[in-house]
Amino acid sequence: MSVSAPAIDARAAAREATASVKKSGTSFAAGMAILPRPRREAMHAIYAFCREVDDIADDPDMSVTEKRTRLAEWRREIESLYAGRPTNSAAIALIAPVRAFDLPKNEFLMMIEGMEMDAEGPIVAPSFERLYAYTRRVAGSVGLLSMPTFGAPKGFASDRFALALGDALQLTNILRDVAEDASIGRVYLPSELLKMHGAPTDPAGIAALPPALAKVARDLGLIASKKFAEARAALADLDWRTVRPALLMMGAYEAYLRKMTARGWEHAGAPVRLSKAEKLFIAARYAFAPPLKTAQG
Repeated sequence: MSVSAPAIDARAAAREATASVKKSGTSFAAGMAILPRPRREAMHAIYAFCREVDDIADDPDMSVTEKRTRLAEWRREIESLYAGRPTNSAAIALIAPVRAFDLPKNEFLMMIEGMEMDAEGPIVAPSFERLYAYTRRVAGSVGLLSMPTFGAPKGFASDRFALALGDALQLTNILRDVAEDASIGRVYLPSELLKMHGAPTDPAGIAALPPALAKVARDLGLIASKKFAEARAALADLDWRTVRPALLMMGAYEAYLRKMTARGWEHAGAPVRLSKAEKLFIAARYAFAPPLKTAQG
């Protein structure tokens, strides 16, 4: 696959992507910062793309029809990117990363599919099958684009690590944001757990933080913990130093999960935060040594 530069300034597009990361204040920024410049800029470009399509899916002032149209435009833009003719600044910023790191086109399309799932209307109490289809698209795609950007080798171990960690991060996010999501009409908690524990499946019911929510959150927390363990197991076949940016995210999100578990799932709707000192400790621990303990250990 050959990607040629368009007339639009690719360096300007790269700077816009970097500015997007800085403006967002994303927790991914720390992990990106430790990469060499070409890989760091590639991650910035991947993030900028994800931010663009996510903003479309989440825009409260945009109709479903308009969201479909905008996301369809992005599908065409990805095709244009791989044909060497992108026109959108965020896509132009991806030219060098796609060429340098052989980024898979399908994963950009998978991310768009995930955004289409959100855009079609709030996801409410999905089945486990649908939830995992969603996490595969919105988190797994990022992982599978990130691994070659980090310099990890292609193969089963890299894929297993990326997909397990993507699930773990997304499930932890769901647990962190359960009340906030419910307030805007979304319930990402799986219907099987909600029904098993007699919890409501509608956003208003979840927003009221019923007692049964604690059991649902506990069970989903255990699943997230197992996903972190699966990602850690995959590290046995990888050079952990290659994936340090991902490990920084892993450390932070395991800390969130550990905090939520320790305080008790009856407080599932309350915000959870890491102090600056905790973030610095995690950065030092995961940047200079392989992770050995589990989130619960």
